[in-house]
Amino acid sequence: MEYRNLGRTGVKVSTLCLGCMNFSDKTPEAESIEMIDAALEKGVNFLDTANVYDQSEEVVGKALQRDGKRDRVVLATKVFGCMDQSDVNARGNHRRHIMQACEQSLQRLRTDSIDLYQLHRPMSEIPIDETLRALDDLIRAGKVRYIGTSCFPGWRLVESLWVAKELGLNRFVCEQLPYNILERSAEREIIPAAQTYGFALIPWGPLSGGFLTGKYHPGDKRPEGARYQMHRGTWFAERNFSDASFAVLDVVEKLAQVKGCTVSQFSLAWCAKQPGITSPIMGPTSMEQLLDNLGALEVDITEEDEKQIDQVAPPGKAIASCYDNDDDIDFRPAQFR
Repeated sequence: MEYRNLGRTGVKVSTLCLGCMNFSDKTPEAESIEMIDAALEKGVNFLDTANVYDQSEEVVGKALQRDGKRDRVVLATKVFGCMDQSDVNARGNHRRHIMQACEQSLQRLRTDSIDLYQLHRPMSEIPIDETLRALDDLIRAGKVRYIGTSCFPGWRLVESLWVAKELGLNRFVCEQLPYNILERSAEREIIPAAQTYGFALIPWGPLSGGFLTGKYHPGDKRPEGARYQMHRGTWFAERNFSDASFAVLDVVEKLAQVKGCTVSQFSLAWCAKQPGITSPIMGPTSMEQLLDNLGALEVDITEEDEKQIDQVAPPGKAIASCYDNDDDIDFRPAQFR
């Protein structure tokens, strides 16, 4: 296992991060705990979850409490989403919610501190100084060690740095962004900004919701319960199941076959090798998928591989965008909403 610095910090995280979103949801608790154990044994030391991922935090907390595993792990979770439909204030990036949500996550995770506390989404109507002051207070109280963002555009990252410097607050150390072979628009702004200012980059969706595993083909009927039908209705289907996406998948499948690896392993290895990338997030739902994903560590992506991918999925372009018309990803300043 290779380890990389978490941005400008001295903390080392594994080249692949174990995403725990499916634990307790699609994956039963017992198998989830076994998968966490297996990942740690293979050298993974970076786990990512969120308070809105069903009972994922509870499962992760239970797994890490066993045999003192918590001390070996860089544990990341997120805040933003609604946790109580009856409370209008139980969501967002304002101080009241952040403070309450952190206490609740600490209890579910069975830990005294969260290594990386991330804003799940930006929020235009909340000034970033309010958010940063709340997060800084959590760090000073010892409840959080580092803070990060998710789905922030480049200008928001730079704005947060300016505010943190002006007010003498702890700064964000990483950005969690959608990034894969089919979604490379981050290469135009977000990735250069992160590289310039020392943000770690933690891609989510490196397999594009399962499309870059090779299990889907033109004309296939998508199975019930698949990732493409569980979130935002037909969102994934509309964007990924296109002729252009399948043309890219065809090239990836051929490259993987030559290397003797799976399509998912090639796709993860490609993502992990890109400039500025720290640790792509795996999202396995079974032990079989976890072990397959970990096999990406043995795949060598060559310059010729890169050239062939660039021909069908040009740098800086999105064949299947994770940003366009997505109301959950707020890029505009409040006055333009």
